[in-house]
Amino acid sequence: MSTSSPSPMSRRLFLATTGALSLGAALTACGGGDSGGASGAAEPVSQADIDKAMKTPTQLTFWTWVPDIDQEVALFEKKYPAIKVKVVNAGQGVAHYTKLRTALKAGTGAPDLAQIEYQAIPTFTITSSLLNLAPYGASALRERFVDWTWGQVSGPDGEVWAIPQDTGPMGMLYRKDIFDKHGIQVPATWDEFAAAARKLHQADPDVYLTNLAANEPAAWHGLLWQAGAEPYATSGKSTLSISVDDAVSKKLGTYWGGLAKEGVISTDPDFTDGWYAGFNKGKYATWLTAAWGPAFLSGSAKSTTGRWRAAPLPQWDAAKPVSGNWGGSTTAVIKSTKNAIAAAQFAQFLNSDPASTKMFATKQLFFPATKSLLSDAEFTGDTPSFYGGQKVNQVFADISSTVPTSFQWPPFLDQAATDWTETVGKSLADRSDTNAALDTWQSRLTTYAKGQGFTVKGS
Repeated sequence: MSTSSPSPMSRRLFLATTGALSLGAALTACGGGDSGGASGAAEPVSQADIDKAMKTPTQLTFWTWVPDIDQEVALFEKKYPAIKVKVVNAGQGVAHYTKLRTALKAGTGAPDLAQIEYQAIPTFTITSSLLNLAPYGASALRERFVDWTWGQVSGPDGEVWAIPQDTGPMGMLYRKDIFDKHGIQVPATWDEFAAAARKLHQADPDVYLTNLAANEPAAWHGLLWQAGAEPYATSGKSTLSISVDDAVSKKLGTYWGGLAKEGVISTDPDFTDGWYAGFNKGKYATWLTAAWGPAFLSGSAKSTTGRWRAAPLPQWDAAKPVSGNWGGSTTAVIKSTKNAIAAAQFAQFLNSDPASTKMFATKQLFFPATKSLLSDAEFTGDTPSFYGGQKVNQVFADISSTVPTSFQWPPFLDQAATDWTETVGKSLADRSDTNAALDTWQSRLTTYAKGQGFTVKGS
């Protein structure tokens, strides 16, 4: 197995991997056509129709921000030479989704397929903008993917709204040298983590056990996910439950807000010059991150090569290992496509074909969503020197199986992210009352949702 460091991940590739948790203007509850769930009973497309469509000269347009995805597309075109795929980078995050919504609203100019992050799927299913892929054979792929990813792309009536492409199960990267110097064991529980944070910062005021970025709602949502929270739940097209200040959320608020108030963790904004410098000069002894983090860090903190290791997140209950997810995306077919069969087959091939999925893992450094690749000895056995020869992929592959399947996203995640940063994130940065900030976040989201036409439960 390789003992060299993984290829450094550029910021462009990093952004393509993680998802930005920002979708621009939200879609309203009444902004769609017929109910997305109504298509759950659609009749299956016959194999004869599929065979015919895949031999009919067709051009598909695919909007994606993934760099160099032409390599994976070429595999599909080789198998189906009658189908050509035009890859268009329409932007990323806000730009991508804004252009897609504009085209959908105008009724013209939308692509056949689009890259959609997991957390963005409800934003488009609520307006019936995505094609249900179940009638096109997608349901048969379910067992190929990690269970929780299928929960992110499927509906209550058997709909399949997208095909998983990559994931971001959360773990902990830590500085073994700093731990060894201060006699810190890898914390198995959050109580042990808090004790280590106090011990380390008291011993060396220039070092913090971790940095919980006050501008990073994605990390908070991942920690909510791990803790078993269910902050959002949508019923039908107009009823929404919002619970971002419930008992589980307050447990996180008390814990992280308390550590921030004590000053034993830092709350520096992430992906800034100061944050990068912090890793290189040893300011942070851990990074609570996702499975894309190891490759990114190896390119961003080269001066610390060999000093890092990976471990699961500390646990609230050590007897029941659980994690959350941060990042990852899917391929969805836009409902307005005139090439539904070919588009549906492309989405399925791109993300389930063994050669294509392996290419995503080795070329774009995406963390896999398929069970087969997560158990592939070549993938899990890699031993990068940046991590002292540890099998880091194996660590995160094991973590991936512990992500709960029930977590849902709201149909206006952009608003949730903005409001979090201005309330909870601000409380962490200011070392003020995080639980009070959670109440404010709940109130703001509830008001917003009602203003968008939702009936809100838990308000």
